[in-house]
Amino acid sequence: MPIRELDELDREILHRLQAEARGTSSTDVAASLDVSASTVRNRIQRLEADGVLRGYHADVDYESAGYQLFTLIVCTAPIPEREALAAAAADVPGVVEVQEVMKGESNVLVRAVGEDGDDLTRIGEDLDELGLHVSDEDLIRATHRSPYAGFDVDDDE
Repeated sequence: MPIRELDELDREILHRLQAEARGTSSTDVAASLDVSASTVRNRIQRLEADGVLRGYHADVDYESAGYQLFTLIVCTAPIPEREALAAAAADVPGVVEVQEVMKGESNVLVRAVGEDGDDLTRIGEDLDELGLHVSDEDLIRATHRSPYAGFDVDDDE
């Protein structure tokens, strides 16, 4: 259950930040919605305090940065241990993201970056030592993201 209901201003702020957090200013959002920039900044602070807005993340093109091996590692964790194992997996050197999936098999998705095959092998072994069963590994060619359309105020009209 949400801490509070999001209103139109909250949703517009979230949509714009998802589209491009770095290039979105409170002044821009404020001007488009006819509110003050300080109102937008206060809303952002409240969204952060409520845990709705959890951070701002860099979108790194690992290939351009010289790391050819961006990999999705599909793992299975015992359900009672899934959360703890996923959190521990995030601390493995080379792991850049971990997602918990609500199902019995293949319930932890790990995105990792390796310099070479030996590095990926080490990451897989580290995950195995934690208690995760690695069931599949796939090289990621590209990732495409878009903001959640449900936050776009303009689409509601």
